[in-house]
Amino acid sequence: MTSTPHAHPGTPVPDLFALSSVTGPVLRPADDGYATEVTGFNLAPVHTPDIAIGATSTDDIVTALRWAAATDTPVTVQATGHGANFPVTEGLLLNTSRMTDVTIDPDARTATIAAGAKWSHVLAAAAPHGLAALTGTSTDAGAIGYTVGGGLPVLGRAYGYAADLVRSFQVVTADGVLRTADAQEEPDLFWALRGGKGNVGVVTEMVTELLPVPRLLGGGIYCPGEHAEALLHAWAEWTATVPDEMCSAYHLLRLPPLPDIPEPLRGNFWARVAVAWPGDPEQGERLIAPLRTAAPVTVDTVSVIPYTQIDTIHMEPQNPLPARESCALLHTLTPEAITAFLDVCGPSAPADYPLLMIGLRHMGGALARPCTVEDAICARDADFLLESVGVLMSPEAGDAVEAATLALYTAMAPHGTGLTMVNIHGRPGDDLDRARAWSPEVYDRLRRTKAAYDPRNLLRHGHTVTPAAAPGPP
Repeated sequence: MTSTPHAHPGTPVPDLFALSSVTGPVLRPADDGYATEVTGFNLAPVHTPDIAIGATSTDDIVTALRWAAATDTPVTVQATGHGANFPVTEGLLLNTSRMTDVTIDPDARTATIAAGAKWSHVLAAAAPHGLAALTGTSTDAGAIGYTVGGGLPVLGRAYGYAADLVRSFQVVTADGVLRTADAQEEPDLFWALRGGKGNVGVVTEMVTELLPVPRLLGGGIYCPGEHAEALLHAWAEWTATVPDEMCSAYHLLRLPPLPDIPEPLRGNFWARVAVAWPGDPEQGERLIAPLRTAAPVTVDTVSVIPYTQIDTIHMEPQNPLPARESCALLHTLTPEAITAFLDVCGPSAPADYPLLMIGLRHMGGALARPCTVEDAICARDADFLLESVGVLMSPEAGDAVEAATLALYTAMAPHGTGLTMVNIHGRPGDDLDRARAWSPEVYDRLRRTKAAYDPRNLLRHGHTVTPAAAPGPP
C-alpha cells in the first residue's frame, strides 16, 4: 500500500488507515502507477478518481466497500475497461484485474471465475476438458462485467445469454457484506445480477455452466463495400430460413490503414457476414452456401476452428483504443428498415464516414426463450440488434462520430423496440436514457432492488439506476 496519499486540489484527504489491510496497491492521483491502475481498454474516458485500489482478493474488496460505506464514497468497478463509457472523476475506482483465477469442474461442467478474469482465461482453462463458455465477440472482455450485463454471446441463438447459465454469485454489497446469491439464497440479488449490470454489488466470484463445444464452424464472408446492398438483402432473407443454431451478423466495416489489420482488409470498406455454427460442419457449410453467391466474395475465413479461436470470427480490435459504441434492439428487418440503414451508412455515405463498424446481429432462437430462473434481461423480443463503434482519435473525430451515431439511430428508431442492451448501450445519459436498457416493469423492480442493497447509491457510476424512493407514511 502507498504510504503517502495525495488528494486532488481542494479535495479533503480521507482517512485511509482503514484500508491498511488491503494487500493490493492503494493509490492517489500523484502516486506512481496511478494512471496505469485507472486506465482501461476503452481509452476515450480519462479516469481521475480520488483513490484507486488494485484488489487482489475478496478480502480487499470487502475492506474497500466497508471503507466506502463508512466514508460515503462512491465506488466504480473496473476489470478490463472494455465497457468504460464515461470518465470517473471522484470517489474510489476498484480495479479487479489482478483477480484472474479460474477453476474448472469437468464433471459438473462448471467454471468458478474470479472478479477480474477475462473470457480468454476461462477458455484456456476449459478447453483441455473439451468445454467452452458463452463468450462474446472479444474474449479480452471481463467475464463478470459481461455476464452481469446479460452477456450476448457469439453463439447466443444456439444457447441463449451468458447470464442464463450462471448458477451463483459471490458478491459484496454496498454495505460491505459478502453474500452468496443464487436461485434459492438472495433471489432478488441473483435476479438483478443477471442483466441489471453493476447496480447492486461488486461480484467477487461467479459459478457458471460450461458447454461441450470444443470447436465450431466460424468466420467471415467479406465483399467489397459497393456490394453492401446485395449482401444485406440476401442475408436478411437468409436469416428467416436458418435453424436456431445458426448464429450470424452483418457488418459494414470501414477499416483504417493500421498495421494490426491484415491485408487486404486494411484501409478498405467492406460488407461482411460473420457466421458461427456449433453443429455438424458439413451441414453448416450447406447452410451458408447462399451467402457465398449473394455478392462477389473477396475474403472468406469460414472454417472449422477450436473454440479458443472464437475471436477470429468478428476480429474485434485487440489493443486499447478510444471508442464510442451504441446499440438499439430492432423488430424484424423489413425492406424499409434496410433502405433506411443503407441510406445513412451504406456505400453512398461520404468517404470520410466516421463509424468504424456498424452491425446488424441476428437475434431470436435461444435468445428469445425465457430463462428457467427469472432475470433482468429485456432483449428477448428483438429479432435483430443494431450496433455501432466509432474511434475517437481527435476532438474533431469525436464530434463527427457523435453526429453519425445520432443520425444512424434516429433513422432506425421507427424500426426499433425502443430498448437497448446495457453492455453496449454506450455512454449513459440521464435516468430516462439509462432506463432504455430495460422494460418499464424491470426498470422499476431494479430500482427497488437497488434501494434494498444500495440505498445511498454508492454504486452510481456507469450504467446504473437511482434507488427507488422509500414509501412515505400512509
